[in-house]
Amino acid sequence: MIFILILALRSAWRNARAPLLAALMALLAWASPASAQYAGLRTLVVPGSEPVTVALYYPTPAVARTLPMGPWRPVVTPGAPVAAEPLKGLILISHGTGGHELGHHNLATRLTADGYLVAALRHPGDNWEDRSMITSGRYFSERPRQVSRVLDALLASPEWGPRIPAGRIGAVGHSAGGYTVLALAGAQAEPARAAQHCRSVSDDPGFCSLGKLPARGQTAQTTKEAPAAATAASTQAGAPALDGPLVSVADPRIRAVVAMAPMAVVFTPDSLKAISVPVRLMVAERDAVLTGKYHGGYVAANLPSAQANTVPGAGHFAFMAQSVWPLASEAGDAAANPEGFDRVAYHATLESEVAEFLARQLR
Repeated sequence: MIFILILALRSAWRNARAPLLAALMALLAWASPASAQYAGLRTLVVPGSEPVTVALYYPTPAVARTLPMGPWRPVVTPGAPVAAEPLKGLILISHGTGGHELGHHNLATRLTADGYLVAALRHPGDNWEDRSMITSGRYFSERPRQVSRVLDALLASPEWGPRIPAGRIGAVGHSAGGYTVLALAGAQAEPARAAQHCRSVSDDPGFCSLGKLPARGQTAQTTKEAPAAATAASTQAGAPALDGPLVSVADPRIRAVVAMAPMAVVFTPDSLKAISVPVRLMVAERDAVLTGKYHGGYVAANLPSAQANTVPGAGHFAFMAQSVWPLASEAGDAAANPEGFDRVAYHATLESEVAEFLARQLR
């Protein structure tokens, strides 16, 4: 009887061995570092009268490490070889006013791990070193055009152009970057609305001060910023304002956008309603920089097709990577968080939500 049982067990093992071994090999292949995708990092400079510096994150099999880069700690491998697997798509990232190309590094590396090429630009004239474009008279038109210039360069690149799948290009933006990606999606800015807004309300001081616009009760003569004062005066007199009467800079190559705490009061309601590109909208509940009802809430009210949500307890900078030291700016400390809000913990949710939205839209 025992002999018969041994024979039966041997036969059962012989029959089950092949599928068990196959399953084991598949599991080992999945867990192998060679099959994982990490983030390589290069710096790309798009030439022109105003060169655009770009942090280019790309999939690589080389294991990444935490790399101290000023206040940021991205998990990347600089100069690593590019993964052989096809790219899932291209995502462009636009930072907020006075920002940096590394300010959303954790979101970039998450998207790279999913198989995207990610291009995070430093906006010339509106970055941590230089905000001269604010009063240049071309702010609303030039910011989106800078993103389109980066897209032009990548599509024309012998290395990257052939690898970027047609129709799989998205854009993510925060604050003024949120304005930027909505403009690329088709929203039209009427620059005179900015000065009119600041003259008529007193509860959006962050926007008005960052834009160097006279607030309610001020005049062009009382504001300290001479270029902005001249702009406001010309607007009040009926002369052309910043960028002319209407700014239309849509880029039809961009098929989906994510706008995080966007600056949006300058958009016309009709142009927001006309957006056909899928939009993911995120608003910070405790935004002390851009008052929600005039910006993110305004977009949600006029673009009902947007997939929108308000992040409980979040401040304006909740969508940026957590800096390891204070980041003083005209809008406040970009490293600070409202009491009780854990930015690092929230980013696990943020990264998944953005990745899932883009994966659905860029199929």
